[in-house]
Amino acid sequence: MLREMKPAQADNRSMREIAYSHIQKKIAMRVLRAGTPVSELPIANELGISRTPTREAMRQLVAEGLLEEIPGRGVVVVTLERQDIMEIYEVREALELQAVQNVARRGAGSVELQNLHKLADEMATLIEELEASGDECLDPGQMNRSEAADIGFHIYLLQIAGNRRSLKMVNSLRSLIRIFAMRRRGHCSEDLKRIHQDHCEVIAGIETRDVARATLALSTHIQNGRRARLEQFDEREREAALPQDISAFIDKIKAELV
Repeated sequence: MLREMKPAQADNRSMREIAYSHIQKKIAMRVLRAGTPVSELPIANELGISRTPTREAMRQLVAEGLLEEIPGRGVVVVTLERQDIMEIYEVREALELQAVQNVARRGAGSVELQNLHKLADEMATLIEELEASGDECLDPGQMNRSEAADIGFHIYLLQIAGNRRSLKMVNSLRSLIRIFAMRRRGHCSEDLKRIHQDHCEVIAGIETRDVARATLALSTHIQNGRRARLEQFDEREREAALPQDISAFIDKIKAELV
C-alpha cells in the first residue's frame, strides 16, 4: 500500500519543483550561461524559500546534466563540448522521430493540425516582417519569437504523441543546447524559410498519414540544426584560439629579430 505523503513532505517537494523550474528557466533564458556559478542561497532568496529544496533541485539538475560540480568552484552551469552537442542531437532525433511516426501513423485531430499550422505560420509572419523591414537579420525580440515558435512546434508534436517521459527528456536536452546557443545574430530570411518549409513538410506528412514523409522532413530539420550548432561551435573554437596564435606568431617574430 502506498503511504500518504505528509504535508511537510508535500510542501518540500513543491518547493523543490519550483526551484527546479526557476533554475531551468534562467538557463533557458540565458540569464545563467555556461560556466556561471549557481549558489543555493541567492536562488532561495529569489524565491523566498528555504535552502533545502533549492539544494535538492540543484542536485537533480546536476544528475540531469544541466549543472555540474567542479572542485574548488562549486556548482556551475555545464559547458558543452563538440561531442556533447552531437550526442544531444542524436538522442533528440531518436525521440522526436519516434513521436512523429506515432502521430503520422494514427493521424492527428483537426484541432491538433490547426495548432501545428499556427506554430508554423509564426515563421511565415517573421519572414514577412523581415523582408518588409529591409533588415538582413531578425532583431533580438523577433529572434525570441522565432525560437519560441520552433520549440513550441517540437514540444507540441511530443505532446500529441503522448509520451511524457520523452517530452521531459527533450525539454532537458533543449535546455542544454540553449546553454551553448548564444547567437551573435538573428536568423536571416533564408534560415526562416528553411525552418518554415521543414515544419510545413512535417505537417503535410502527418495530414496524409505518410509516415516516411513526416519522418524524413523532421530528420532533415533536426540534422540541419545539428550542423548549424556544430559550425557555431567550431567558429568559437577558432576565435578562442586566435589570440594564442597571434601571441605565438609575435613571439616567433621577436625571436627571429634577436
